[in-house]
Amino acid sequence: MISLTSAQLDAWIAAFIFPLTRILAVIATAPFWSSTAIPRRMRLVLGLAIAVGLAPMLPAMPAVSPFSSQGVWILVQQLLIGIGMGFAMRIVYSAVDMAGEFIGLQMGLGFATFYDPTNSSQTPVVAEFMNLLALLLFLAINGHLFYVATLAQSFTAIPVSTTPLGNGSWLTLAELGSRMFAAGLLLALPVIVALMITNLALAVLSRAAPQLNIFAIGFPLTLIGGFIVLAMSLDYLATPLQALFEEGLSAMLGFARP
Repeated sequence: MISLTSAQLDAWIAAFIFPLTRILAVIATAPFWSSTAIPRRMRLVLGLAIAVGLAPMLPAMPAVSPFSSQGVWILVQQLLIGIGMGFAMRIVYSAVDMAGEFIGLQMGLGFATFYDPTNSSQTPVVAEFMNLLALLLFLAINGHLFYVATLAQSFTAIPVSTTPLGNGSWLTLAELGSRMFAAGLLLALPVIVALMITNLALAVLSRAAPQLNIFAIGFPLTLIGGFIVLAMSLDYLATPLQALFEEGLSAMLGFARP
């Protein structure tokens, strides 16, 4: 007859429930996985499958009952770590959205928005295009598999313990947020520079020919020029976007700091 003690049961439950909490928090906040296009049940099944696959190879969990006060504290901490990791990757996609908003504003399409059901908000069309482009590139380089690999490595870089996260962890996210503005501007820089030259040429033309209706020809020129430069820059966007993805994945692992 097999007999199990409560300590053994607690150890088995802890070995599964602690990683599962972090994994589900990442799935609920990380881009692509957190999309409303994926049903909640599918996300729950995905989290359970990842936890079952990773649990046997993870470092030993603390010898703490999940039903004790310390166990609840660990669960809360794993929830915060997972949210922080997912938010770190979401900042990268925010940089892509910001680049699309910069481009749309310079092209005169800042007012062109539509309802995005995945985000439940009004989204500029150029920003949505850039976001879809980044998402397709992320899937093309097997980014969803990098998510799983990063989750597996996170339990070594950020071990499960009763030690609370330091203030430097949240400072890391704040510093990454400042990086979002610089990255968004760099992604949109080719189109911004080209349209700035176009606007300068239109300004010179309006001074040379005051009778010319600059508003009638300015908007079509900036719109067509923006689309042309954006189409020409698509071949070169893969490298900076991949660098952004790598930076986001590194930030997910380097989230915990003293």
